[in-house]
Amino acid sequence: MLIPVLLFIVGLLCLIKGGDWFVDGATGIARRFHVPELLIGATVVSIGTTLPEVMVSTTSALTGHGEIAYGNAIGSIICNASLIAALTIAVKPGKVDPKSLRTPVLFFFVAAAFYAGVAYTTGYFSRPVGLILLAMFAAYIICNVMAMKNAPAPEEEEEPEENASFAKELGLLAVGAVLIAVGANLLVDNGTLIAQALGVPESVIALTFVALGTSLPELVTAITSLAKGHGALSLGNVIGANVFNLVLVSGVSATVAPFTIPQNSMLFGHNASLVLEFPVMFAVMLLLTLPALFKGRLSRPQGIALLCIYAAFCVVQFTI
Repeated sequence: MLIPVLLFIVGLLCLIKGGDWFVDGATGIARRFHVPELLIGATVVSIGTTLPEVMVSTTSALTGHGEIAYGNAIGSIICNASLIAALTIAVKPGKVDPKSLRTPVLFFFVAAAFYAGVAYTTGYFSRPVGLILLAMFAAYIICNVMAMKNAPAPEEEEEPEENASFAKELGLLAVGAVLIAVGANLLVDNGTLIAQALGVPESVIALTFVALGTSLPELVTAITSLAKGHGALSLGNVIGANVFNLVLVSGVSATVAPFTIPQNSMLFGHNASLVLEFPVMFAVMLLLTLPALFKGRLSRPQGIALLCIYAAFCVVQFTI
């Protein structure tokens, strides 16, 4: 039991460092070619921080553990909104620009409605469903590029450092991707062993520990943004990452290895995924985004409420 736990921790560390290096390499390349900073954050950074979820869910689906593929995507959304963004808001609430959030929020709820519709009607995420989700991902990227293409690059943009060579940036990108792949394998394999040893359903492990572990890049981004006084940047990254969790993470997983929603957890005589996880996902995203869209600001009580929802969610997961 000790070895799987240690390897699980090693997997998490590989994911964290791999995601960090991948983002550093990608942003370095983007800046080298004078891509606007806002576009980097809306696309490259969000994709980079979502790569752990992509790798974990895809690996899980390919190895026949669809519960982890499904639970990791939904669990990461709940974790991002009600823990990571909530911590940022609770510590330092502030104003946000509603216009910058409209596209990601709209895409999230459209994708979430489609995703939930599939879950409630068939419960089976087939290859065509995965392709539709990937098409949504492509549309989201295109919309972001079109929205940002007229945004001018900074007038005095810093030139890449001498030591930060193009080869080094490519190396960070490649090594980061390898670490993410290795970490994902360790996380899935040993997370499954731990779940089996404890008698805990794989879906519960995926919705809590694995989801939290693969959301650590977003947590690091949130803390860094908060320390630099850019709380709105953290919020945008969380919402963008949640869009990717639905359309990219689940899209890739369902396309390469279709899966069904977990059937082993029941609540009030019904599938827990349908009566707990989806309602919580919609609730936390509504609580997170509506005040920002309509009032243009975030409040400390809002962050505390989200943290309470996350705590209650975790408690219920381990009692059903």
